Amino acid sequence: MTKNKSITVKGTDVFFIEGENYDYISITDIARFKNPQEPKDVVKNWMRSRNTIEFMGLWEKLHNPQFKGVEFDSFMYQAGSNSFVLSPSKWIEATNAIGIQSKRGVGGGTFAHKDIAFEFASWVSAEFKLYLLVEFQRLKEIESSKHNLDWNLQRTLSKINYRIHTDAIKEQLVPPTITRSQAAEVYAGEADILNVSLFGITAKQWRSENVGKTGNIRDHATLEQLVVLTNLESINSVLIRQQLPQSERLLKLNEIAITQIKSLLSNNKIKNLK
Repeated sequence: MTKNKSITVKGTDVFFIEGENYDYISITDIARFKNPQEPKDVVKNWMRSRNTIEFMGLWEKLHNPQFKGVEFDSFMYQAGSNSFVLSPSKWIEATNAIGIQSKRGVGGGTFAHKDIAFEFASWVSAEFKLYLLVEFQRLKEIESSKHNLDWNLQRTLSKINYRIHTDAIKEQLVPPTITRSQAAEVYAGEADILNVSLFGITAKQWRSENVGKTGNIRDHATLEQLVVLTNLESINSVLIRQQLPQSERLLKLNEIAITQIKSLLSNNKIKNLK
């Protein structure tokens, strides 16, 4: 999922595309700081430079397995001559580049991966790049703090419901004379009822499939999954007190998990929290 956002740098609005694992910043907007009337010319002049082509080519080699090196070598050979001209669209089409994107229509222009965009900003103005970095990082820190707050809230709710869940297990399923290790097995088994209902696997299966990852299956859950998990814990505690067999509870909880996940995935308010 991508989102179009903007920051204001030295009086210039700079739009960027925010994705799950990347950010592409409008170098057309950055170019307006130098030439508000003809920002495209600024971008083309930057791309004529041998140093620029070398930098973009190296970035593509590091991040793009489909990058066409032969075409890149041709541009490197031509760079620096008076007749050489290179546009973003020509670079993308010839080399299959992914570090730069051209978008048409409202909000369009040339967007570059943040690594490349910051390099371009340095060429436009060292001062502008500094302010761009400050504003960009400030926005990212605000978003990160908001995400961590939302995530921690869900984890706290999950822990509260976990206590309600374990109390129900203790009251209904755990005989008073069993050993601590026997009780732990019952608690773990009931926890896996929730894991299988929601994630489709037990905690042990998750660990074997994710060797090297820290935490447990719930630490890597999405926001939607954490919301549903808190609901399942409360519902399961009720079902336990109703003395429903574990197999029946598993089917009911799985059905509820599917319904609630589908509902949350289509909820725009949940999407805005990410």
